[in-house]
Amino acid sequence: MAELVYDSNGRLLFTKEMKEEYTLLVPQMLPIHFAMVVRIFRSAGYKVDMLNTFHRGIVDEGLKYVHNDTCYPALLVIGQLIDAVKSGKYDPHKVALIITQTGGGCRASNYIHLLRKALVKADMAYIPVISVNLSGLESNPGFKLTLPIIVKAVFAMMYGDLIMNVSNQVRPYEVEPGATDKAVEACMDWLLAEMGEGKGMRYTSMVKNFDRIIDQFAAIPVTGEKKVRVGVVGEIYVKFSPLGNNSLEKFLLSEGAEPVVPGLIDFIIFKFYNRDVDVDLYGGKWIKQKVVRIAMAFMKKCQKALIDALNKSGRFRAPGTFDDLHHLIKGYLGEGNKMGEGWLLTAEMLELIHSGTPNIVCTQPFGCLPNHIVGKGMIRKLKDDYPYSNIVAIDYDPGATKINQENRIKLMLANAKALAKQEAQKKAEDSKVPAEGVPV
Repeated sequence: MAELVYDSNGRLLFTKEMKEEYTLLVPQMLPIHFAMVVRIFRSAGYKVDMLNTFHRGIVDEGLKYVHNDTCYPALLVIGQLIDAVKSGKYDPHKVALIITQTGGGCRASNYIHLLRKALVKADMAYIPVISVNLSGLESNPGFKLTLPIIVKAVFAMMYGDLIMNVSNQVRPYEVEPGATDKAVEACMDWLLAEMGEGKGMRYTSMVKNFDRIIDQFAAIPVTGEKKVRVGVVGEIYVKFSPLGNNSLEKFLLSEGAEPVVPGLIDFIIFKFYNRDVDVDLYGGKWIKQKVVRIAMAFMKKCQKALIDALNKSGRFRAPGTFDDLHHLIKGYLGEGNKMGEGWLLTAEMLELIHSGTPNIVCTQPFGCLPNHIVGKGMIRKLKDDYPYSNIVAIDYDPGATKINQENRIKLMLANAKALAKQEAQKKAEDSKVPAEGVPV
């Protein structure tokens, strides 16, 4: 067994010896994106498992070891990790836990410390906790975010966004159930195989891969009916994680709707943009701003290529650019609203409304004050400006029942279908075509 080593502050380190025999447990947030990143770490010699568990016991473990006043995503992430350690699937003395650490103003910066306190309380202080950060906050001898890993992860985020986008546009209409999921796995397989050979990680090859991904999903046979589209926004974890939102996308599919989920790239650019603005507002090193602007320009270039590929396909809808979102938010929120998802969350709702998806579920986790301000707090203003918008805020917390959440979403869907029917009837009357001949 690897010897436990501590730094000068008493923090348990993940050592080089541990890398050989320990399994790293990763909480899940974005199923497609994280699945690719986990495989990238495996190719770098790490033993990594992404946790895909979904049951009430996770919430109970979180409530047992995390103060119930903290935010719901923290409770779920920590509960999922501790539940996995206790499950019997792993040797508790040969696992390490991975968690991100942003260093920003969100409570998420403190998840790592909450996790360590939970491990002490559970008599598991011998389990190392690894911080994944790009700010130099913590380091470990046995875990390194090398440049090859970072580059592969960045491209995985790009590819993951596109796969998520097109799969959501195909899955509700697939003729053969499961065909979309097979295409998702196939795309991840060949993308990661290429990355393993050092391919697919240049701008030109990425653009070609965008076309290849789109062609793979465009080839899936689909039915011709038109379904109500429902946008999903909110705090980043609850927005994307099936554990956090009680499998919201799956529920929307079961109700005959098409989920529309804004991607991760906008959020990444948003974080770069905030660092740029901070230097202008509060001062800072010009070199930091220069580096941030170079990174942001590259991300915008890649996002534009993704959007162009979707538009060129003639088959799939494309989202707007980050600059489009920034333009939409003018007059609603200032750039100082940047904690958590900040003004980006409201901008995503505006983009959905402008792009023909006025039906929106705004996921609201307990304890996330910024999210309630820029999410639920902006709904009345948006409805005043866009009376046809149909937005429902759904609370996610340990005491919220799934049935109550789903009933509120069903009410929103009923309203959406009624509005769609009215619109179809209006178009039919305007064109002198019988309403029953127009699909709703």
